[in-house]
Amino acid sequence: MGQNDVENCGKDTRSVPKPDGLGVRHVQYLLMFSGAIVVYGMRTVLMVGIVAMIEKHDDSKSYPTYPEWVDMKNVILSSFSWGHIWFQIIAGQLAKNYGPKYFLTGAIAVSALCILLIPCFAAEFGYKGVIALRAIEGACQGVLFPSVHNLLSKWAPISERAQWGSFVYAGQVLGNCLAMPITGLISATDSGWPTAFYFYGSCSLFWTLMWFIFGSNRPDEHPRISAAEKEWLKSLTVEKKIERPPTPWKSIFTSVPFLAVIITHCGQNWGFWTLLTEIPSFMKYVMKYTITSDSFLSALPYFVMWIMNLILSPVADYIIAKKHVSLIISRKIFNSIGFFIPAIALVSIIFIDSDNKVLIETILVITVAFNAGHYCGFNINHIDLSPTFSGTLMGITNSISAIFTIMAPLAVDAVKSFSGYKETDKELWNIIFGISAGFYTVAGCAFILIGSGDIQQWNYPHDDINEKI
Repeated sequence: MGQNDVENCGKDTRSVPKPDGLGVRHVQYLLMFSGAIVVYGMRTVLMVGIVAMIEKHDDSKSYPTYPEWVDMKNVILSSFSWGHIWFQIIAGQLAKNYGPKYFLTGAIAVSALCILLIPCFAAEFGYKGVIALRAIEGACQGVLFPSVHNLLSKWAPISERAQWGSFVYAGQVLGNCLAMPITGLISATDSGWPTAFYFYGSCSLFWTLMWFIFGSNRPDEHPRISAAEKEWLKSLTVEKKIERPPTPWKSIFTSVPFLAVIITHCGQNWGFWTLLTEIPSFMKYVMKYTITSDSFLSALPYFVMWIMNLILSPVADYIIAKKHVSLIISRKIFNSIGFFIPAIALVSIIFIDSDNKVLIETILVITVAFNAGHYCGFNINHIDLSPTFSGTLMGITNSISAIFTIMAPLAVDAVKSFSGYKETDKELWNIIFGISAGFYTVAGCAFILIGSGDIQQWNYPHDDINEKI
């Protein structure tokens, strides 16, 4: 069933007027957006903090450093995904059956406690203690995106889904670009890198409290939503009358359009996490920047990515609403922007000398910035394919793609091993960037060839279609 068919099924509900001004739904969008900021801040703080953590010890400093961990750096960076891979499908199921509010509250609270404990565990248990906490943190944060997908399917109308979905997920980009300079600045102070972990752990606990007080699973459950806003949302979202529909596992895993999303998500994770985890090291060892300059320059591409997302997402919604292109053509156009331009940009860095710092930094900005197109592409395609099971679908693709998140930083060590290059050699990074470009290209082609924007028949268990648009 295509989106156009769905939109035509409920024309009698089109008479429900859109409420004026800001509503409860906007509070939910803001909570999800800010949640993504703090969650990705917690993820990113170690990626910059590790540079300070493994520096040679200075006796004048009041905090410890661990230069003996230098060979374990990429293992530590990958450990987050060791936990992240396991609980996302379960999270999607829990969100579908019971609502994500309380699971999300508990998961982010535990994740924040892990961040607060990292300095203590590093001192007491060494790098193994940090790895254990990061794995637990990753497992807890696996709840986020399946929960957000489920929430968006309830709170975001189809006609505004690209805009608000992109806004919410842009929080991860803003979280990255804020965490990098904040961590760099704090690490350069007398209090050092441990304070950066205390800062982000505290911010995350505060967000957890705000979400617990103001967050809601769906419009029907919110105590302060107006009747007008509730009716308008219910008239424009796809919702089933079956409270806990059975999950059609076989249909999901044999769905070709869903296979396209899995492949695309895997390519995105390889490219995105290679850059996110390794740009600080590239800046330090090849570009020769200090940790303060390193952190600001590493953050710059992600700040521009956030701006780019704010530009692209309303354009995506506009061309769909005005019927200039179909929903799936829009998804494929913006996904292609998000994959092929970064692939070309990464390949071009191979041919530029490391002394040309301005040009390399400019191309890295282009690489990361245009990747914002994926937020209007495959990243919300789960909801297009199945509003009912969108959280479960995101859990599946996030779990599978987390394998590539683990492999991406470890690939640096693997390339070092077989090539003989060091992290100070640009030739090493030429290989790393070339591999990432290949993943972007293959994944982008897969989405073009077999991606779909139609609601799949298995979205409706027992062939009982109860839809509200």
